[in-house]
Amino acid sequence: MSATIISLAHRRLVIADSKMCDVLHLAKRAAKTQSPVLLCGESGSGKELIARYIHDESSRKQKPFISINCAAVPDGLMESELFGHERGAFTGAVTQHLGKFERASGGTLLLDEVSEMSIHLQAKLLRVLQEGEVDRLGGKETVSINCRVISTTNREPKESIARGNFREDLFYRINVIRIDCPPLRHREDAIEALAHEFLTQSSQRQDKIINSFRADAMTQLKKNLWPGNIRELQNVIERAVLLCDGNRIGSEHLESWLKESQIKLEHKPPVRLEDLEKSHILEVLNQTDGNRTVAADQLGISGRTLRNKLKLYQLS
Repeated sequence: MSATIISLAHRRLVIADSKMCDVLHLAKRAAKTQSPVLLCGESGSGKELIARYIHDESSRKQKPFISINCAAVPDGLMESELFGHERGAFTGAVTQHLGKFERASGGTLLLDEVSEMSIHLQAKLLRVLQEGEVDRLGGKETVSINCRVISTTNREPKESIARGNFREDLFYRINVIRIDCPPLRHREDAIEALAHEFLTQSSQRQDKIINSFRADAMTQLKKNLWPGNIRELQNVIERAVLLCDGNRIGSEHLESWLKESQIKLEHKPPVRLEDLEKSHILEVLNQTDGNRTVAADQLGISGRTLRNKLKLYQLS
């Protein structure tokens, strides 16, 4: 199918396969309601873009779209970031601070990676969602809120609930409409369109005229498993443009770690996805001399997600 490009506030959503068409169809239906939405999918699979699309297609599109990464904000700051604080609420609180809920008034609040929030804060979040009001830290009065909440998670919520890391009552509160964003390895038909979109963006940023891929390069891109999904593909194209002095990207411009990570499934016995991911993470860590920050960037995931995967695979 031909690619459809949707512009979304400084970013573009590329729809070039049937799986994302299904996601977009459900997202458009969700946009017509005020119900909470839960976007599930691996890191880098485009959940934030779908959240932005829902906002832009909704009756709230003229109001703010505010997001907070629940995995990136320390627990000690999260309550203030979400609910705000009054002047003098704690040491260093020299002015009043409006939380994300108040800043999103009339619009949409995106709770990115909500399952990474501590159980203690999940309880407070649940109360806010139930009551429709927040208590600023140090405040004496409640403040009514009016925003549509969209949440994302890169984990299967029911597994997190079973482990005791995610409140079941909060899950049911935010899971009125669930949308699953497929990983890039299940969207092979979209890889070429995505690669060309990222090539255009990267060439413009680097002030180069590079307008196509050689067949060998595109073959490599299509055979990779992309554990970091769309974000990883974007990073690979960015580096390829940097290395290219001509007007076409060839296989020589793709990083060696990408070449080595190609898996020809037809020539290999079945292998668990977890084992492939573990092997790929180890390979990238070896190539970055154990630098987790650089490795996470090359994998297209956050540092916290990398730490969680290292712990999961007992690599830390």
